[in-house]
Amino acid sequence: MNMNDMKADDGLIIAGKTYRSRLLVGSGKYKDLDETRRATEASEAEIITVAIRRVNIGQDPNAPNLLDVVPPSKYTILPNTAGCYNAKDAIYTLQLARELLNGHKLVKLEVLGDEKTLFPNMPETLKAAEVLVKDGFDVMVYCSDDPIQAKMLEDIGCCAIMPLASLIGSGMGILNPWNLSLIIEQSKVPVLVDAGVGTASDAAIAMELGCDGVLMNTAIAGAKDPVRMARAMKLAIEAGREAFLAGRIPRKFVASPSSPMAGRVA
Repeated sequence: MNMNDMKADDGLIIAGKTYRSRLLVGSGKYKDLDETRRATEASEAEIITVAIRRVNIGQDPNAPNLLDVVPPSKYTILPNTAGCYNAKDAIYTLQLARELLNGHKLVKLEVLGDEKTLFPNMPETLKAAEVLVKDGFDVMVYCSDDPIQAKMLEDIGCCAIMPLASLIGSGMGILNPWNLSLIIEQSKVPVLVDAGVGTASDAAIAMELGCDGVLMNTAIAGAKDPVRMARAMKLAIEAGREAFLAGRIPRKFVASPSSPMAGRVA
């Protein structure tokens, strides 16, 4: 099997659809829509998150429309509930998104606890997830890195679990790889790191741990050169996935020579 065949067989499957890219990107925080377009293209991401409460995708016909630069014909638009602090608001926001996007079912649920940490409010997240799944949505869900609550969300019927690596926009990377590993080990649906990635090495580490993908926005949009960072993140995701599939050597406290000692000349 050649490398192209291997990559074709290693697609990311979410809600029954296969994606080539395991990098998901946001659409906010760029200086203008042209930069959004160029960075998105450089990332080669196929799933683009859109904050329905902050970004115009048709709510205001007199304002620039994000969908003109990231069209649904080319990308899977992933409406999210950024800015929602209770289940009621999150449910209403995604129902609005479904209307704006002609019955679109795949959504990202996030219910925040406070404005300072943007940490997930898990009781409200669980409540919203249950309602949305029953309403026919395919729910990808931002959550804490608590394996018990991650399992509860999967049991409700969420199609992807998205634990935070660290606080949204913090760039602090993966602070608790052990909890993340526990979630990956137990989950039967894709697990994607969401929030906290700062640079390419953070994305690679997430993939080496066995994550199915990574979602990021600030790490790209907030970089000095967002387009170049988008390319770097694409490569990091690919490298981390290849390393995970290859299987790293075990960590040891003793040296191991690169060349065999047996049969040496002198």
